[in-house]
Amino acid sequence: MTRHSGPIGVFDSGVGGLTVLSALQSRFPGENFVYLGDTARLPYGTKSAATVQRYAVNAATHLERHGIKLLVVACNTASSYALDAVAAASPVPVVGVVEPGARAALATGSRRIGVIGTEGTIRSNAYQNTLAHRAPSIEIAAVACPLLVPLAEEGWGDHPVTDQVARHYLASLLGWGVDAIILGCTHYPLLRPSLQRVVGADVRLVDSATSVADTVADDHADLLTSDGPPGSVRLELTDASDRFLRITRAILGRDPEDLEVVDIDQAKT
Repeated sequence: MTRHSGPIGVFDSGVGGLTVLSALQSRFPGENFVYLGDTARLPYGTKSAATVQRYAVNAATHLERHGIKLLVVACNTASSYALDAVAAASPVPVVGVVEPGARAALATGSRRIGVIGTEGTIRSNAYQNTLAHRAPSIEIAAVACPLLVPLAEEGWGDHPVTDQVARHYLASLLGWGVDAIILGCTHYPLLRPSLQRVVGADVRLVDSATSVADTVADDHADLLTSDGPPGSVRLELTDASDRFLRITRAILGRDPEDLEVVDIDQAKT
């Protein structure tokens, strides 16, 4: 197997994509990673498609300056609106989260699949179209849940207020008889205790983190390092407020060792 020394780049609009990074680290412990959270410009979910594409290409260009060998777009909104634009501008392979998440949901055998995400992700129809293309006979319903991201960033993953908000958003899916729900935002796994309590044990909650790692292993094995010492992780945020640092610690389970605040607009020059 060919060894490549460059890191794997991971990009999200915020720190929720660290859930994807954690899955990648667990699967590929010998790899080096550089993670970029565009925290100064989130949320992407309320932006226009053109703005999301501009931000995403800007972020990818910045990560390329680290000599990355593979780019994972962990942001669901960016994957929905900008994956083709990022791939066209990138000299390295690009992996998004929509296709892996859809495959993971279909692998559950569910016949009624719900999708929850930001306004932008749901409006894009990316998950709905991917599911319908792969399995035309299944039923699909989607709901935008814009208040869930700030709840995740408050650390209220297991909280009565989150339960109440989730009940409001998910009522239509539960009344419809949903079998599985795709968590179409990287922040949403942080809310799993409340979400699972609201939907009940019989409804599967699917996030794309593990399936993204599967896609990298299946499609890009030639780029991976198969042995060697444990890899490193470099974290970059465009804004490092106390709030973002708190969520970063919660996801990683530790203080970040190598974190820098960066101005990714410099990537345009």
